[in-house]
Parts: sequence; structure tokens; C-alpha cells
Amino acid sequence: MVSSITPCLMFEGRAEEAMTFYVGLFPESRIEEMERYGPGEAGREGSVRRARFSLGRQSVMCIDSPVSHAFSFTPSFSFFVECESETRIRELHAVLGDGGGELMPLDDYGFSRAFAWLNDRFGVSWQLNLA
Repeated sequence: MVSSITPCLMFEGRAEEAMTFYVGLFPESRIEEMERYGPGEAGREGSVRRARFSLGRQSVMCIDSPVSHAFSFTPSFSFFVECESETRIRELHAVLGDGGGELMPLDDYGFSRAFAWLNDRFGVSWQLNLA
């Protein structure tokens, strides 16, 4: 039996910064719990050992990896955000895209009047769709 399934994002020292950024963008979002590495532990002292935050009703976990690795996030995993207004999709597109990279510019692609796909400054991929 499985009790829950939760996406988990692995950062290299920027987990708290990313969580704070994300919860500031979406209403009803918050950092729910955070454990930090202490002195003499595997990770850099004060970095995030394990945290849980919510983006709206979606629970997400994240960590700061104590080990450097040769990979990062990939667009094959993304957060799909349904926006209720053109104003909101444009706001999120601007803020999430700042310091990141665009995969599909905000446009009408036929399947949606307004859709964009981008990577944010942390490398996490977002699909924004006008509902």
C-alpha cells in the first residue's frame, strides 16, 4: 500500500530560495515544514535536508543535495498551471521567466488561446495555460 505520492525537487543549495519564491507567487501556498542540516552532517550546515511546501493544493517536497551532481532539472517534468485570466498568465510568465529560459513563448497554439512553457531561474519547468 502507498500512503502518498509527492513530487520532490532536488537543488544544490537553493531549495529555500526557490520555495520562498514559489510560495510568493501562488495564493494559498506556504512552506509547511523544513529540516536543516546541522554541524557535522552530510549537507552544508543550514541548508535544506528536507522540506515540504504547498503550491495551492499541490504538496511538493524539496532538498538541497549534499552531493554535487552532473544533472539538473529537465522539461520532461513540469508544473502545469491553469490560469484564470490573461493578466495572471502574463504576470506568471514574466516573473517565472525572469532569469530562466523560454521553451515555448506565450502565444495561441490552437490547443489554448494562451500557453507558455519555460524554465525558471532554478531550472524548474513550468507550463502556463489560460483555462
